[in-house]
Amino acid sequence: MGLSIMPLSVPSAVPSAGPPSGPPSGAALRAAVLEALVLAGHLLLYPTGVLDERPPAGPAGPRPPVLLLHGFTDNRSVFVLLRRALGADGRRRVESYNYSLLTRDLRVTARLLARRVEELCERTGQDRVDLVGHSLGGLVGRYYVQRLGGDTRVRTLVTLGTPHSGTRVAPFMDAHPLVRQMRPDSEVMAELRAPAPGCRTRCVAFWSEFDAIMAPTGTARIEHPDLHAENVQVTGIGHLALPAHPAVIAAVRRALDGRPGELGELSVPQVGSWSSESA
Repeated sequence: MGLSIMPLSVPSAVPSAGPPSGPPSGAALRAAVLEALVLAGHLLLYPTGVLDERPPAGPAGPRPPVLLLHGFTDNRSVFVLLRRALGADGRRRVESYNYSLLTRDLRVTARLLARRVEELCERTGQDRVDLVGHSLGGLVGRYYVQRLGGDTRVRTLVTLGTPHSGTRVAPFMDAHPLVRQMRPDSEVMAELRAPAPGCRTRCVAFWSEFDAIMAPTGTARIEHPDLHAENVQVTGIGHLALPAHPAVIAAVRRALDGRPGELGELSVPQVGSWSSESA
């Protein structure tokens, strides 16, 4: 399956993209098959990420440490490949934050994240960190950065398939408070639409037209006039594959290395060739 990544502009006037119309294309079917494969693999790994990790030993490296934030009902096991790739050269400490599956308020989780970031900075001797969040994890990271003063600690926020403008998917799940907070008309979304002058964190949002959790798909873009953001369109994969595909992993590494202009120069061959692209 071919996959390409294209950078998009940020202006808030850009309309949100809707789901593809008409019968599924070959690319959509391949993306669906890949999603099923990634889901099967993740279900096998899920038990390994239930418990909180022990802080890794050894030096923190010269680059800001990276904290990974999982999505709704998930855990740190979703980042097995991404974590290995980001820490492969030993130049950055990579850790994961497992927030509770019983979480009922995104804002509470963001405040707990603030404590975790302070602890990480103190332990590593670094003044700033990078955050990488998948789905709801990206929204938690953004709330911390934008509403809780986290921009003083977070250098770069990378989000993967995060409903920045809210998602309308699965209306039958509205009984869950966290799901309600991810709706376009929620109080949380209203807070994130509010002005955020002087926000110092650089944001990079990856989104895909085959992300079935984003309704509409364009909601995974950051469109806020006060945020320094770059939106990166990923073609050919769905929601679950975003933190696992080598092409995306390589682009996340480049984003954290401060090379945003290279994000659109990526082209990979068939899925069966997954190998050193993420190393």
